[in-house]
Amino acid sequence: MNNHEPTRLSRLTAILTQLQTKRLVTATSLAHKFGVSIRTIYRDIKTLEQAGVPIITEDGKGYTIMEGYRLPPVMLTETEANALITAEQLVLTNKDASFVAAYTDAIYKIKAVLHHNTKDKANLLSDRIVFRQNPANNRTSNYLSALQLALTNFNLSEISYCSFITNATTQRIIEPFALYSTQENWLLIAFCRLRKDYRSFRLDHIQQLQILDQKFKPHKMTLPEYFEICKAKCFSNP
Repeated sequence: MNNHEPTRLSRLTAILTQLQTKRLVTATSLAHKFGVSIRTIYRDIKTLEQAGVPIITEDGKGYTIMEGYRLPPVMLTETEANALITAEQLVLTNKDASFVAAYTDAIYKIKAVLHHNTKDKANLLSDRIVFRQNPANNRTSNYLSALQLALTNFNLSEISYCSFITNATTQRIIEPFALYSTQENWLLIAFCRLRKDYRSFRLDHIQQLQILDQKFKPHKMTLPEYFEICKAKCFSNP
């Protein structure tokens, strides 16, 4: 066997993963990611097509894979499995119950495709890793999973929100924009139609949440741009 064949097989598998996880990939981005020439990527794409993978070429844009095509489960290496197990233990300290439940279910499915030897080692590692940032195992919110769906599907959401400054509760119609975590507590950045501006909402202060069928227009602003605006406001009001 050619000495370069294992490397190429790994790259072909990785290209397939890229095609499944992204709607569109370019030859340039793939060449940069794998450190090869664009011509090599062209040959790889042709090889995958000859192997029966339904790759669609969008002229001037890149490559996509036919809707509905799925690979068989990918066998993880021991190192990759260890990384996921370590992440699982960190997730278990998170204070949003819906996030913990969703990640735990995903880990069960991932463990199902591991080889028996790797699975035994992963379970051993799981028993030997612990994080103590949340020793009481407190769950202070249960809305992260629903808000993630509202954010990606552009659904307006209605919340009953208790201010941690005034302790007053208000009803808000919001447009979810982004989520971030600080010390295992989650915060939602959203455009608040009541205040007519972007606001941050602590998930543990959301008393009720309803995801509405009504859609909102996707935000053109990026998250880095939002943080730059916040920084500018901070400097202008010392």
